[in-house]
Amino acid sequence: MKILLSIVALLLFPLVAQAEDTLNGANTAWILTSTALVLFMTLPGLALFYGGLVRSRNVLSILMQCFAIAGLASILWLVVGYSIAFGTGNDYWGGLGKVMFNGVTKDALSGDIPEPLFALFQMTFAIITPALIVGAYAERIKFSAVLLFSALWLILIYAPVTHWVWGGGWLQKMGLLDFAGGTVVHITAGVAALVAALVLGPRRNFGKILPHNMTMTVTGAGMLWVGWFGFNGGSALAANGDAAMAMLVTHISAATGAMTWMFIEWIKYGKPTALGTVTGMVAGLGTITPASGFVGPSGALVIGLLAGIVCFNATVFIKQKLKIDDSLDVFPVHGVGGILGTLLVGVFASTQLGLFSGSGFADGITSMTQQLSVQAIGVVATIVYTAVVTYILFKVVGLMVGGLRVSSDEEAQGLDIVDHEERGYDL
Repeated sequence: MKILLSIVALLLFPLVAQAEDTLNGANTAWILTSTALVLFMTLPGLALFYGGLVRSRNVLSILMQCFAIAGLASILWLVVGYSIAFGTGNDYWGGLGKVMFNGVTKDALSGDIPEPLFALFQMTFAIITPALIVGAYAERIKFSAVLLFSALWLILIYAPVTHWVWGGGWLQKMGLLDFAGGTVVHITAGVAALVAALVLGPRRNFGKILPHNMTMTVTGAGMLWVGWFGFNGGSALAANGDAAMAMLVTHISAATGAMTWMFIEWIKYGKPTALGTVTGMVAGLGTITPASGFVGPSGALVIGLLAGIVCFNATVFIKQKLKIDDSLDVFPVHGVGGILGTLLVGVFASTQLGLFSGSGFADGITSMTQQLSVQAIGVVATIVYTAVVTYILFKVVGLMVGGLRVSSDEEAQGLDIVDHEERGYDL
């Protein structure tokens, strides 16, 4: 009987192997949809969210920076970014084997979806990550500096860290759990934002600046919430239970983060604000991102609650205590949220927490302590590498463009006119 089973297995093996290499239409359709949703997060979601938070004389500059970064990042991803991130180099660098999408043909597969689609899906992540940093240097940086810094940052920070975590690099081999970008997206962007704020210094009248159009910001926030279903759900790279659970926990964390921040403001200041509510939502989304494919609904509730509490206090501490002008709160929301979420994966991925259990630790990891240690290594490595290289890049870019900041008079006039000779509003 054993001999007969062995013969049957050998006969069926080619069919199984062929099936594994066959395009899956359902998965392909879902990732096509997710790709559109993630691009929608940047354009117009993030652009409107950030645009409403600055003063009216700078709104067009924010929209322009987001659009320009989208175009620039797309081209760089084609030329070299995808190769560095997902090429078959070593544990730290993907190499140049996929430069100009070499080998990425219509018939090439990545798993059971077309590789051109996988490359495009990952491109949308490469677009939104440097665009997130815009919120830190808003209203005072030269447009030329934005373009040059974003280009170098994508190639030297985003693409290598992506390789470490998702492209077969050292953190992935170690067992780091990062489903959709706690380290790759939120920690890198958040830390870069903090460095940017420290290097550039505060805006004129820092502490007295109010958003010019909360309607625009709330509209953009709603687009981010919807788009995040593609961001996290699409990261399953399949139309399956993992994608469904990722979407469910994403929504729960976003809702909980929004309500938590809202009630903290209500208790602390007497009134809830739209700005606080949508910021809490983004905190919940950023914090659940690394955990979204590994935790259950109850774990997501706790993660969203902690996101609202921790990110609220981090925002107050950064701006009011440290007096750092991270203009649109990129580090306390995305950076702190990414750190918190990446660490909490090591807790709520456990299958031993009853109602709060997740789907289990990484292969080869048997205890919460071991998984938390790997998560902490990933967090620390990402922070240190991003901070050091970002600081160097800002100094180099400053020398190349004759200083990062516009003049004091130009800042007072507004970047819409100074950089683009246009106005966001014709009043």
